Amino acid sequence: MTAPAPAAAPALHEPRVRTVDGLLGQARAGAYGPDPAGQRVALAFTTSQAVRHAGRARGYRNEVLSLRLDAAVGSCAVEPGTLPPAALDDCVGATVAELLDHPLPPVRIAALDAYLTHVRPHAPEHGARPYAIPAGSSLHRSRARARAVVDLLPAAGVSRVLVVGVVNSLLERLRERGTAYTPCDLKGGTTEWGEPVRTDALAELARCDAVLASGMTLGNGTFQPLLDHAAATGKPLVMFAQTGSAVLPRFLGSGVHAVSAEPYPFFWLDGGPGVIHRYGGTR
Repeated sequence: MTAPAPAAAPALHEPRVRTVDGLLGQARAGAYGPDPAGQRVALAFTTSQAVRHAGRARGYRNEVLSLRLDAAVGSCAVEPGTLPPAALDDCVGATVAELLDHPLPPVRIAALDAYLTHVRPHAPEHGARPYAIPAGSSLHRSRARARAVVDLLPAAGVSRVLVVGVVNSLLERLRERGTAYTPCDLKGGTTEWGEPVRTDALAELARCDAVLASGMTLGNGTFQPLLDHAAATGKPLVMFAQTGSAVLPRFLGSGVHAVSAEPYPFFWLDGGPGVIHRYGGTR
């Protein structure tokens, strides 16, 4: 396939990073501004959600760890029930530098996200393009977000998309576009349309010519192989990010084609109008 034009690199002459560990190292070293050893997390909390949209046969649950740093909130999704209760106590009052070395990956990602949201807020000067999400029901807002995410894929040259992290509204939008997809999620199961959900994303990469992946891959360690594959092949990798909304834009130009960044509070927490931030892409 013909590789898409490279996405713009992050703004402000940031260091180019190609791995999550490399980004953590750059942040520890103060490459993005204030020394993380001088930044303390004031608040740690989890958000749990169960949903079954009207008219949908299946529901799902979400759980997210969030850390407050000054005015910024960083987040990382976890599998419901897997985050040790002591993790919140570990975070409160700790420095960002300490949390970037925490043994739990979701804590490290949430801390990195909080720090980068603090020093690189989602704004046009940092490459973000706001996208309005209208008020309405949870399903109405989910479909609006799906349009914002899926339409970051190239309009041409994509025949099958590997979707990592199944969200039925995203699959619905791909169906509307007439784009074939392979759904993949560690939980397995079936989609709203009865399609089997694969559990091994890496085994499906060769059969797809674009990847649409959840930011949750940052927290469970599955993002790096996707990034490496996209960088090596030129396949467009589009990330939809509640987890790591400020982390993933740092990989634009290093394998990530576009990011739909959705910092806390997420669209499913409120029925009023909101905004997400889009980076890169071809539209």
